[in-house]
Amino acid sequence: MRLPGVAVAVAVLAVVLVGAGAASAAPLPSALRLERAVPHKGVPLEHLKERDRARHRHSRRGLLGGAPAVAGVVDFPVEGSANPYMVGLYFTRVKLGNPAKEFFVQIDTGSDILWVTCSPCTGCPTSSGLNIQLGSFSPDSSSTSSRITCSDDRCTAALQTGEAVCQSSYSPSSPCGYTFTYGDGSGTSGYYVSDTMYFDTVMGNEQTANSSASIVFGCSNSQSGDLTKADRAVDGIFGFGQHQLSVVSQLNSLGVSPKVFSHCLKGSDNGGGILVLGEIVEPGLVYTPLVPSQPHYNLNLENIAVNGQKLPIDSSLFTTSNAQGTIVDSGTTLAYLADGAYDPFVSAIAAAVSPSVRSLVSKGNQCFITSSSVDSLFPTVTLYFMGGVAMTVKPENYLLQQTSDNNVLWCIGWQRNQGQAITILGDLVLKDKILVYDLGNMRMGWVDYDCSMAVNVTTSSGKNQYVNTGQFDVNASLRRTSYWGLIPSGVAVILVHMLIFGASRR
Repeated sequence: MRLPGVAVAVAVLAVVLVGAGAASAAPLPSALRLERAVPHKGVPLEHLKERDRARHRHSRRGLLGGAPAVAGVVDFPVEGSANPYMVGLYFTRVKLGNPAKEFFVQIDTGSDILWVTCSPCTGCPTSSGLNIQLGSFSPDSSSTSSRITCSDDRCTAALQTGEAVCQSSYSPSSPCGYTFTYGDGSGTSGYYVSDTMYFDTVMGNEQTANSSASIVFGCSNSQSGDLTKADRAVDGIFGFGQHQLSVVSQLNSLGVSPKVFSHCLKGSDNGGGILVLGEIVEPGLVYTPLVPSQPHYNLNLENIAVNGQKLPIDSSLFTTSNAQGTIVDSGTTLAYLADGAYDPFVSAIAAAVSPSVRSLVSKGNQCFITSSSVDSLFPTVTLYFMGGVAMTVKPENYLLQQTSDNNVLWCIGWQRNQGQAITILGDLVLKDKILVYDLGNMRMGWVDYDCSMAVNVTTSSGKNQYVNTGQFDVNASLRRTSYWGLIPSGVAVILVHMLIFGASRR
């Protein structure tokens, strides 16, 4: 469905008082649409499971350091779309260097580093089936670029967390390199550079400013595996993780953006949504603590209920440790329950469905046949977290539609994390919710929301200022039918965020 060029923002907070006077109306800043990857319908379930399995590899990351309060909210234009029967890809555009050059990079909330293809590059694709023009970054062609050396403090810190590589016989002027190997067997290697990044900042006076900052990012000169394939090629990956070399952390330490980011994933087949470096504010948001000193976004899940009845699961199964816990991961397509929680969950769902629904097992998965709306026939699931807060999970947040006939086959999309005590809440659970990653206060918040609507974003911690973020049509030519016609229909599932659980470093 095509959206209008600029939709009218819905004011969630009607009036904001600043001092003694009311904030006057101002033109709405451009808002971004966050498109999600990998469709939930029309794709074999086993393919989705295999995609997620390939990416569930652990990495080590540090937490962000302190930074002063800031007044700007950074937004990034997000392009791409999701079609339930074709390949989906979600990426943003970043401008780097002087003169500025634009690059298309995958959005990855589970990794830390922004890297782009550099010239020369071995194995890097030169064309893309996504109907985008690929490019490469050349440090020598940018007047503001400089290579990061092994003696640089930023490289030293990255060496401690495995995000950088220096040879044992390096000299102080040796380049600070990296090598990432992903769960699907693909990989990239290169070196770090420092250069200017350009972006839009929404200020407290509801004005949008063109901003820039000097950041460190990866310069890839070698790629392998799926990264070399042209059908879904982009220029790199944009990590939104917690490490100090993530753009989120760097911009915060420079005083450019807050120590918080938010997203709202639209659950319809067309995808869409919002992503900002800033805090979305909405009545009804509830918060639970993030587990400290973890490489991922871990929460303290305490119990699960189906139709208000708590499952017979020992709560110690959800305790966070190196081998278990609950991770919120916007890059995982499905959801994965700790092995000991899976059978009680599936049994409770099957026992609570309406008698008019016919149950069957398809390829080892519990499925149901019905021609009616699932909302009236299936139970509601509730996840209980530390602090007495709950997350409501509607049927379409745990079911996957497998066919589109008169009688529709719905299968439980939550999978058993075989032999593991780790629970992963992916897009199937998170869609149609505002999610706030408040790293400054080490907490995460959420509330059910229609992600096609505007949101309000706070622009400064401690100040009661808000901006309205509305929808707009991002490069409509990229969403026309012919765009998807370029992609082979057999390629149904891809690793859009290949770094969700980090990369192993060799």
